Amino acid sequence: MTELDNALAAAEENHDLLPDFYERLLNTTLYIPTHETPEEDDTAASEGDAFSPLIMEAEGNPYLMVFDTRERLSAWAEKEVGFVALPAHVVVGMTPEKLYWALNVGTDHPRQFVPDEIAWLKTVVQRCKEMDAAGNEGGDKG
Repeated sequence: MTELDNALAAAEENHDLLPDFYERLLNTTLYIPTHETPEEDDTAASEGDAFSPLIMEAEGNPYLMVFDTRERLSAWAEKEVGFVALPAHVVVGMTPEKLYWALNVGTDHPRQFVPDEIAWLKTVVQRCKEMDAAGNEGGDKG
């Protein structure tokens, strides 16, 4: 089990721990499969690179596949695939309005995120950025 699995399991048992799960999630690097074909041993896109994520459909809804380890991504794909690894808070900001997330599909701790939940996470990330910016404005210079 990963730290994210532990946080999810705890939150499922005690909903008061859901904020801890979200905090852990937003500070986790997510591995997203892409349409780009891997070249030799380099399968990861860099943060500034343009990429085309693999979007799956289930029950008429589009899902962004996300994994908290490269090994889980490879196990799900059943082969080596291209991917991009980004902090979850960055992925939240990049996620379009009507896109769902499927986290850790094929593991003992999968989780679906609906668009409203992702939109809420965007507000959390934005508030954190604003608080950080406000804190840095008055910080000591040296």
